[in-house]
Amino acid sequence: MSSLLFECRDLEKRYGNQVVVDRLSFGIAPGECLGVIGPNGAGKTTTIRICLGLTAPDGGEVTAFGLPMPQEALAVKQRLGVVSQMDTLDPDFSCAENLLVYGRYFGMKDGDIRARIPQLLEFAALSHKADAKPGELSGGMKRRLSLARALVNDPQLLLLDEPTTGLDPQARHLMWERLQLLLQQGKSILLTTHFMDEAERLCSRLLVLDHGRKIAEGRPRELIAQHLEPDVVEVYGQGALALASAAEHEAVRALAARVEVSGETVFFYTVQAQPLLTALGHHPQLRTLHRPANLEDLFLKLTGRQIREEG
Repeated sequence: MSSLLFECRDLEKRYGNQVVVDRLSFGIAPGECLGVIGPNGAGKTTTIRICLGLTAPDGGEVTAFGLPMPQEALAVKQRLGVVSQMDTLDPDFSCAENLLVYGRYFGMKDGDIRARIPQLLEFAALSHKADAKPGELSGGMKRRLSLARALVNDPQLLLLDEPTTGLDPQARHLMWERLQLLLQQGKSILLTTHFMDEAERLCSRLLVLDHGRKIAEGRPRELIAQHLEPDVVEVYGQGALALASAAEHEAVRALAARVEVSGETVFFYTVQAQPLLTALGHHPQLRTLHRPANLEDLFLKLTGRQIREEG
């Protein structure tokens, strides 16, 4: 355990009678990307705030780089990079000036910061926008500038709270490419996300939270194999919902280990898809999609399909 770069042990946080973080423990090894996923209200953002020393826990402890938090918060933050959900760029400064001013918060000399700015802008694919202000940037550019800013102090660990929310697919893929480069350079990342493809692509290990508690932890593909049948057949179209409940379709349902309904779609989870697909072929009015089980299936099985409202 001493080899961990960052460690939380038995964290607790309550607001009145509501338990927001419930005896949560996890660690991050050097060079690792740990993903934290969970529905709204699962405790992800509160956990991040505790990790940053912004919220005091009611129990447990946080250790970063061998230093206790929040007692050594200033020393720890010298070695952290943070990208929050909300845009915190200064609208009055250019891209280059945002990096310069942020570097000063770490006590860096202007000459040292200015020497890093071209490299950081190139990393963020923003060299041509050095003199532009944030208001002139697209959403993807702003997120990449926020990432470049988080790297100004050359941190060992990055805390990224939903860094690609609101981005189009092209911008998300470019951000993923940059995060992969950071991992290849030996950086460690703590990532919260609502995008399951993002979690599976970037994270070497996942932490699944619900109601403030850890309900699963492990490598993405190992978690999928542990909790799910390997194949999923989605069925939709006229008469699809009857497959889930009508007595005359009991033989079809028996070909699946598990059947779930969401909206107008019926999900058949099975260990052998071909007999099920053959049976469904007798219902040409239905539309089917056969695919391997994925992280979204895992997320929905562990946390449920019911929508969670913010707050």
